[in-house]
Amino acid sequence: MSFASLGLIDQIVATLDALAYTTPTAVQEQAIPAVLAGHDVMAAAQTGTGKTAGFTLPILQRLSKSGVVSPNAVRALILVPTRELAEQVHESVRTYAAGLPLRTMVAYGGVSINPQMMALRKGVDVMVATPGRLLDLQRQNAVRFNEVKTLVLDEADRMLDLGFARELDGIMKLLPKKRQTLLFSATFSDQIRALSNQLLREPVRIEATPRNTTVAAVRQWIITVDKKRKSELFVHLLKRHDWPQVLAFARTRKGVDELVALLDAKRITADSIHGDKPQPARLRALARFKAGDVRVLVATDVAARGIDIDDLPAVINVDLPIVAEDYVHRTGRTGRAGASGEAVSLVCADEVEQLAAIEVLTRQTLERIEEPGFAPDHRVPLTDARGQIVKKPKKPKKPKGDAAVVKEDVRFRR
Repeated sequence: MSFASLGLIDQIVATLDALAYTTPTAVQEQAIPAVLAGHDVMAAAQTGTGKTAGFTLPILQRLSKSGVVSPNAVRALILVPTRELAEQVHESVRTYAAGLPLRTMVAYGGVSINPQMMALRKGVDVMVATPGRLLDLQRQNAVRFNEVKTLVLDEADRMLDLGFARELDGIMKLLPKKRQTLLFSATFSDQIRALSNQLLREPVRIEATPRNTTVAAVRQWIITVDKKRKSELFVHLLKRHDWPQVLAFARTRKGVDELVALLDAKRITADSIHGDKPQPARLRALARFKAGDVRVLVATDVAARGIDIDDLPAVINVDLPIVAEDYVHRTGRTGRAGASGEAVSLVCADEVEQLAAIEVLTRQTLERIEEPGFAPDHRVPLTDARGQIVKKPKKPKKPKGDAAVVKEDVRFRR
């Protein structure tokens, strides 16, 4: 199977050849012909399997054959949940559009709106945007939606998780009813499936991989450890495994900053991405990591779906995510495009509920390892093959009778 055999034009095939893209992935094989034919599509595919190209390539082809955009108008709109993912998707759009007479742009909050308003004046063929900033631009009369032919909701489940339901509803009311709508994501919740029933018309349904599964090429395991020793264990693992680069996830912004400070003190190059950092700083941190100038990038889940790095050897979950689906996206940052990778989770007793939810979602029991010297005092309860908690840790019994007296005598002798 070749890209040309999917119906793509010579210009796009030549661009893909220059990028050394030779064989379509499973999701691309199914999605590209369906999008070219004008069908609505609902596609579930593991992250790292080429879903962005699956919708971008046919959209670019259709636009290149269908007229010119008007001032302040948009012809194809791609909505994404985070700034990092917006940058990543737009970079792919620009790369694939090389040599085509199309204008593209990206819009998200956290930066000045004025350059984005200026970019819209001549009209844009493909716009990648976060929902909030898109509505800001609409309120400023900077963008018109009457020429939108194709709408893409990329990672729509995450948009709902981040509280964008109201914004999405507002955007849908502004778009032409007659349009092509595409839903692409690594995971689809029941809520998203209900949304698809409202937005899509007789969609082509694609599941290139089973729902909510992780990449088979990624070795996954957990190390049980007490919460207070997680940072110490993290540094130990870096030295033991000698990974050239690691993407680490912490639950809170404070946790991210504390881990980066510890790494700096150990003279391990590190940077961070989280919601408190201004967008230019976040982009600089990501650029430094991609360039290999930083060994460890520590992030909250804001980065789980916005980081695309070739040959990233390891992801370490310093904290398990609250939302089980985010585990799939975190681990999907390694093992991309068929490469191998490792995903390690440092799990304390307080996180057993999150662990169980992850194992239920991914339909697997994660291998447990105890790192020598880091065995936890507070044991993590065992879970079964369904991810259910089957064994609670036993509480130490209080000494009674003579044993209590002996213990008391020992205490006083000290």
